[in-house]
Amino acid sequence: MTMAHTTRLAATALALLAGVAGCSSSSGSSGSSSGKPVTLTFWGTYGNGGNKTQTDVLSGTIIPAFEKANPGIKINYVDVPYDSMLQKLTTGAAGGELPDVLRSDLPWVPKFAALGVFAPLDQKLSDFSTLSGATYPGILATNKWKGHYYGLPLDTNTRVLISSPAALKAAGIAAPPTTFDELKAAAGKLAAKKVSVFADSGLQGWNVYPWIWSAGGQVTSPDNTKATGYLNSDASVAGVQLLADLYKAGAVPNLIIGNKGATQTSDGLPKGVYANVLDGPWMTGIWKGQYPNFAPSYSPVPAGPGGSISVVGGEDIVLSAASKHQDAALKFIRFTQTGDYQLAMAKVGQMSVVQSLGGQEASLVPEFAPFIKQLQTARPRPSVPEAPQIDTVLQNELTKAFQGKESVKDALTKAASQIDPLLTAAK
Repeated sequence: MTMAHTTRLAATALALLAGVAGCSSSSGSSGSSSGKPVTLTFWGTYGNGGNKTQTDVLSGTIIPAFEKANPGIKINYVDVPYDSMLQKLTTGAAGGELPDVLRSDLPWVPKFAALGVFAPLDQKLSDFSTLSGATYPGILATNKWKGHYYGLPLDTNTRVLISSPAALKAAGIAAPPTTFDELKAAAGKLAAKKVSVFADSGLQGWNVYPWIWSAGGQVTSPDNTKATGYLNSDASVAGVQLLADLYKAGAVPNLIIGNKGATQTSDGLPKGVYANVLDGPWMTGIWKGQYPNFAPSYSPVPAGPGGSISVVGGEDIVLSAASKHQDAALKFIRFTQTGDYQLAMAKVGQMSVVQSLGGQEASLVPEFAPFIKQLQTARPRPSVPEAPQIDTVLQNELTKAFQGKESVKDALTKAASQIDPLLTAAK
């Protein structure tokens, strides 16, 4: 996700879409129900970064399989660069030019659901409870807005602890840290080798929520309406304090507060500058190309009093409220939840959202195994339209704490007081 891009477009989205809700109602059943052939438009970002393999599998294998099983329904897949998709969706909604189905980034679901652009799938799909119950709870929750679900999970990912076995061995450490205490204990041994025990590239939700949750803390109330009393609770403070203390001890590099000149985690880990990072399944392919001799180890997020809990990422499949072919679109959405779709995409790098497919997926793509395990407890970031603003608040306030300008408790209290109005606005 490109948070800066999302934030810049937020105001534009609200301005352009203020009146969309009134003109985006469904036109009813699809043409296919009357026997007439229909063509569904499906927007996605599978080709992002030049990933032709995923678009080839989608267009050459998956879509033809669906069309063969559903005569009379054609799928017109339109690949859109990720950095252009939010703008395309925003202007398309304002101009009445939307696809029937969309592969949506997680923060876009509540944003456009609030504006009436996406249809509530729990009201459209008679078997929604069955389909949704088969997915991981963390990624499913990203679709919920004001009591309804506006999408289903399409693909997912999460962050796990990725370690440099060579860096650990050189410091006399036999295995990656499994707990907060082990992480702290490893810091001193690694410092003697001039290696940072941990590194990350920011202090936004994607970065700090795993530590807050694993410490037993919370980010907001269960209904996402209040941060004060949750984000600044003793447990939440303890999770962030762990990182702050390591940073002040020199065991975490200043990359975490935004130093653009610092070594990036993708380079620092294979070079042995950093011993541990949190990152996703995409790193395996990146390192194979850039550091072919690097063989990292993968393990769960270090556990605290709350357990080992990470943050969930991925994309959802949503239905345009303005689609004129909703019956046909719902058939395609159902198809995306099957093994034919999920496992085919897993082979080319997209993790499945269907829990029962985990065993087959791990057999097909063994490097996914630790991520599949972590997904069992991974949680979503607050599913509210103002999510990008929440990340900005966290980065700004926690940077002050890491720089020693205020305590972590004060920083999280100030952050919570700024986030509360954002959550109130989402009610």
